[in-house]
Amino acid sequence: MRVKDILHANAKTYLQVAGVTYKAPEPMGEHFFAESFDRGTLDSWVLSKAKKEDIDEDIAKYDGKWEVEDMKDSKLPGDKGLVLKSRAKHHAISAQLLRPFIFDTKPLIVQYEVNFQQGIDCGGAYVKLLSQTPDLNLDEFVDKTPYTIMFGPDKCGEDYKLHFIFRHKNPKTGEYEEKHAKKPDADLRTYYTDKKTHLYTLVVNPDNSFEVLVDQTVVNSGNLLTDMTPPINPAAEIEDPDDHKPEDWDERPKIQDPDAVKPEDWDEDAPKQIPDEDAVKPDGWLDDQPEYTSDPDAVKPEDWDEDMDGEWEAPQIPNALCETAPGCGAWQRPMIDNPNYKGKWKAPMIDNPNYQGVWKPRKIANPDFFEDLHPFRMTPFNAVGLELWSMSSDIFFDNFFITNERHTAERWANDGWGLKKAAEGAAEPGLVNQMMTAADERPWLWVVYVLTVAVPLILIIVFFCTGKKAVAPAAADYKKTDEPQPDVKEEEEEKAEEDQDSLARSSSLSVL
Repeated sequence: MRVKDILHANAKTYLQVAGVTYKAPEPMGEHFFAESFDRGTLDSWVLSKAKKEDIDEDIAKYDGKWEVEDMKDSKLPGDKGLVLKSRAKHHAISAQLLRPFIFDTKPLIVQYEVNFQQGIDCGGAYVKLLSQTPDLNLDEFVDKTPYTIMFGPDKCGEDYKLHFIFRHKNPKTGEYEEKHAKKPDADLRTYYTDKKTHLYTLVVNPDNSFEVLVDQTVVNSGNLLTDMTPPINPAAEIEDPDDHKPEDWDERPKIQDPDAVKPEDWDEDAPKQIPDEDAVKPDGWLDDQPEYTSDPDAVKPEDWDEDMDGEWEAPQIPNALCETAPGCGAWQRPMIDNPNYKGKWKAPMIDNPNYQGVWKPRKIANPDFFEDLHPFRMTPFNAVGLELWSMSSDIFFDNFFITNERHTAERWANDGWGLKKAAEGAAEPGLVNQMMTAADERPWLWVVYVLTVAVPLILIIVFFCTGKKAVAPAAADYKKTDEPQPDVKEEEEEKAEEDQDSLARSSSLSVL
């Protein structure tokens, strides 16, 4: 049995002993959507039958496969989820909400779980909240289907993203524009590589604040008015597109001094470097020996054709005589910097008396300006969908939940993801097993373990085995230092007298 199988079996035993068994979370409180997939079917979901536009017919279909099943390495048998099964395919699936979500006086909370069971090379696991429109048809769900919010993880190469995008309606033109939240400061890499189930939560509040959480920990937060790109509201003023810089506008802060004159002793022709006149040829320099010589062992190839290839010459090799000498060939003085070198003369720079600064076009009122102070009031949505392309398969989704009550979302998370997290934690190997596994993958870690554990242990043993015991000073030691010695004889006599007194008292008591 493999170590991994043993650990998995131990985890199941632990959960059974602890009385932990899987129970599908029950939605409680106000909610608009709840899906745990524990019924084992996709009855309430709609698979898209559409095709993407403007791409090759062979890959235009949304023919990626979806299944409802347990995780491959499930720690909670019976805990099912939605699994994206195909690689290099377009996938689209969606479901209706219980009722449309209206952005009014209560927050929006969206949460769901993702597990990249096979890791993730390039692909997304984000969710779209599909806008409530008269022509919304889930059978025709595609990438261009209008959505209100797009939220969730996305990765390609080493670019780790956690999207929060919403489509904002321009109150003047009626057109929609995507607004992207700032990139999280947190390092997201672990969530894509550890093959654990992670809980993704988005909270958008009526006061325009928002939070993005992973595993109930905030990884990004901000305000819709100040932390989205491009900004919600355009600038009140813009540069006048019809304003042009005058031809005589002087933007040069410095100019050459027009009154400067080149000094008479300035030699522009002096070389930058000159031979070092103080240099002396090293003793033993072989002037008559070349640095390279013909290889005496070289032989002209038999197929060498002098008419075609020219006269054959042996290849050059380093001259063996030069290896022990300071140098070979004609000796030349080394070059040094010329102390008299000045280069081409240029007039010094001075402040430009006509400097006018960097020209900028004048500002005018922005004809497209508007001020939306309540971007939270987004387009209502009435469906949730996954429209994804992935180069990795077996992406596990579970426990979708949409509500306007934070405590209700937290209860759902604790009943679903919380149990899953506890099960995964129980199945993890202990510290010693983790160290052993790491050393099997990286043998050099054994050296680190030995140096970290064995060496200190040896030092402790040596210290206790070789330490000297405290011994009373000998008489010779006192003699060497002339210190007074304890009167041993007097002490012995006093002890004998005490023993006699004690014996006499005992005798008197016996007589009585």
